[in-house]
Amino acid sequence: MKPSLAKGTRDFTALEVSRRRYIINILQKNFELFGFQPLETPSFENLSTLTGKYGEEGDRLIFKILNSGDYLKDVKELSDIINKQDYSKEQIDRDLQMVPSHDNIFSNVDSKKLIPYISDKALRYDLTVPFARFVAMNHGKLTFPYKRYQIQPVWRADRPQKGRFREFYQCDADVVGSESLWQEVELVQLYLKSFSQLNVSVTIHMNNRKILSGLAEYAGITDKLIDFTVALDKLDKIGKDGVVKELLEREITQDSIDKLDFLFNQSDDALENLLQLKEKFAGNETGLKGVEELEFVLTQSVNLGVDIQNLVFDITLARGLDYYTGAIFEVKADEAQMGSIGGGGRYDNLTEVFGVKNVPGIGISFGLDRIYLVMEELNLFPEEATSSVEYLFANFGGEETLDALKLINQLRENGISAELYPENAKLNKQFTYAEKKGIKNLAFLGGEEIKNNTVRFKNLETGEQKTISQQEFLA
Repeated sequence: MKPSLAKGTRDFTALEVSRRRYIINILQKNFELFGFQPLETPSFENLSTLTGKYGEEGDRLIFKILNSGDYLKDVKELSDIINKQDYSKEQIDRDLQMVPSHDNIFSNVDSKKLIPYISDKALRYDLTVPFARFVAMNHGKLTFPYKRYQIQPVWRADRPQKGRFREFYQCDADVVGSESLWQEVELVQLYLKSFSQLNVSVTIHMNNRKILSGLAEYAGITDKLIDFTVALDKLDKIGKDGVVKELLEREITQDSIDKLDFLFNQSDDALENLLQLKEKFAGNETGLKGVEELEFVLTQSVNLGVDIQNLVFDITLARGLDYYTGAIFEVKADEAQMGSIGGGGRYDNLTEVFGVKNVPGIGISFGLDRIYLVMEELNLFPEEATSSVEYLFANFGGEETLDALKLINQLRENGISAELYPENAKLNKQFTYAEKKGIKNLAFLGGEEIKNNTVRFKNLETGEQKTISQQEFLA
C-alpha cells in the first residue's frame, strides 16, 4: 500500500515543530502575563454539545465519530426510521430479503435522520463551545471573572486549501463572568502585543453583533438576521455581487438590499462611519447600543496608546457563528495574502444552552497554522526558533567513547544539547551526518585530548577550529 496523508492534515518536521513552539511560547507567555490560566478539554465531545452552536454551515463541518460496535444490527429500530420516511412495510421486507446486508434500505433515506443512530460523538470544532460546556459543568467551583487560555487542535470537515486545514491548532483566550467592555480593550492589547513580538504587522477589524441586528431592523429583515450575516460574512471571498446574489437567494428583497447598499461604501475613518450609523439608527435601540459599545472600545484602546491605524471598523464583518452577541474581532496580516489569522467576539448567552444562565463571556483566538504560514512567507522566524544540536561528538571507539559520553552528560547537565555519533565510522560519514542534521559543532575527544584533558571542536558554519581545556569547555 502506498502511504498517504488524509486530506487537510500534515506531518511536521523538526524545523516546523520548533517554529510552531516558538509561536506557542510567545502566545502562552502573553496569555499568562494578562492573567489567563491554562485549560485543556477532550479532543471529542458529545455530538449534542456541538450541534446548533455554529450555524447551519458550521454544523455541516463537524467531524462526526461513528459509534463503535455493529450499529446496523437492530433492524427493527432502523425499520422504524425508514417507516418515518414513508416506506411501506412491504418495501422494507422486500429489501431485507433481497439485500441481507441491508445496504439498499437507505438508498432513499435522508442521511441526516440516521445520524443520531450511528453517531453520538464528534471531534471538537473549536475551543469555545467545549469551554462553555466546562464552565457550565464547573460553575459552582470557578472564581469569576474566570480567565482561561487553551492551545489545542480542532477539526473541521472543510475543503482543504492554502491556509485552511481539516486539522489545525487554535490558541484561545477567554473571559467569562464579566460584562465590562474593558475586557474587549484588554483583548485588543493582547492581540497587538503578541503580534508585535512575533514581528507580524496586523490590523484588527472590529464590528458588533448588535450593529448587525440594528442593520437587519433598519432594512426590515429582522427575521432574516442569520441569513443576512452568513451572506455578509462572505464579502471578502465573493464580493458585493456575490453577497447580493446570496441575499436574494435567501429571500431577502431587493428593497431591503438597496437600503443596505451603503455598507459596501465605507470610508477609512472608523469614527465617521459610526457617526453615519448613529443617524441611520435613530430610534433603533439595539443598533445604537452596538455603536456605543464599539465606540468605547475604539476610543479607550487609542487612549491606552494603540495606533488607530491598527484598528478598523468593518461594518461588513459578521463572522458566521450564531453565538456572538456583541463585539466581533478579526485579525489580518498587513503584508501577506492570507485570510484571518485571529478572531473572536462576545458571547453572552452561550452557557444558557447548557442550563446555566447569566454567564457573559468574550474570547479571542490566534490561528497558529496561518500565523506560521505568514511568518514563513515573510521570513520572520529568528534563528532561535530553530532547534538544533549544539555538539556532535565524533565516535573513535574504545575508551574514547566512554569518555566522550561522560563529557556529553556534563554538557546536558548544563543545559547544552549534545549527542554521540553511534558508530565508530569514517570521519567523513560523521561530518556528513552533522551537516545534514544542522548540528553547529563537531567535537573530538581522542587519545591526545583525553591525555591533555582538552577537547577539540570545529564550528561547521565558520570552519573555525579550537582546542580548549575541558573545564573551559564546560564553563
